Amino acid sequence: MVNLEWYRTFKAIYQAGTLTGAAVELLISQPNVSQHLSALEAHIGKQLFERQPRRMVPTDYGKLFYTQIIEAIDKLEHVEAEFRYTRSSNIPLTCIGVPNEFFTQVLAKKIHTAPANLVFEFGLTQPLIKKLQSGKLYFVVATQCDEEKDIIYEPLREENFLLVSSYNHDTTLFDQMISKGEYDLAEKWLTEQNWHVYSSDLPIIRRFWLKNFKKRPAIKPRFIIPDFNAILKGISHGNGITIASDYLVKDLIEAKKIKEIWKGKESTSNTIYLAYHKNNVTTTQIEMVRKLLNPSQ
Repeated sequence: MVNLEWYRTFKAIYQAGTLTGAAVELLISQPNVSQHLSALEAHIGKQLFERQPRRMVPTDYGKLFYTQIIEAIDKLEHVEAEFRYTRSSNIPLTCIGVPNEFFTQVLAKKIHTAPANLVFEFGLTQPLIKKLQSGKLYFVVATQCDEEKDIIYEPLREENFLLVSSYNHDTTLFDQMISKGEYDLAEKWLTEQNWHVYSSDLPIIRRFWLKNFKKRPAIKPRFIIPDFNAILKGISHGNGITIASDYLVKDLIEAKKIKEIWKGKESTSNTIYLAYHKNNVTTTQIEMVRKLLNPSQ
């Protein structure tokens, strides 16, 4: 019968490169490390390492074996560490995936009020949802809602997209065009500006354009920066333009570091959701995260 400790020992040898290093990592003796490895090789019928004087070099089968078992071993160790932590602490541990800019603008000033130890991971919605499904995260602040089995999406807030620029950017001509309803000329003016964008496929800008100009944008971004906080900071110091969520630009507009140019003929909005796996979180955790993310608190 296979012993899970053999797999852990194999992982330690593979990563340390020596039996001694693995023994130090596992807090066991070197003979025990050798015994575990020999037992595992005998069980699967394959040699996993070439024994060299100062190194343990994985064989081709050892490399394949590592790629097959590492994700499962890491997950088991994560679960073990988490249960060990919660057993020794009265404060629950909660792992939350969230866009970087949402954390900076909304959560950073509120996390001290949470009755829990929080682990945050930054990223885009789709990769974070995959980690939610695999159990590596408990909650995700999601900018879109899909239909995955057992994943609950609760609406958190609406974000409205605004056209903004540096505070001293001269928009007089654009303002006049908009006031006269000269939207073709206004669009042409916009295409001539220095655009700062999040990604080359322009997802937010494309939605704004389709809503207000009934076509896809023909702009050529000058800067592509995958962080909205960095985009807005760059614009505040230069002569740029972008489209961003209202909650991201509110404080900067009030501080007169950037300015709102246009909301659009029609409001362009999006719903932000709280996503969680219904079988992996407790009612207490859900209520705590709801309170933390509540925009009115």
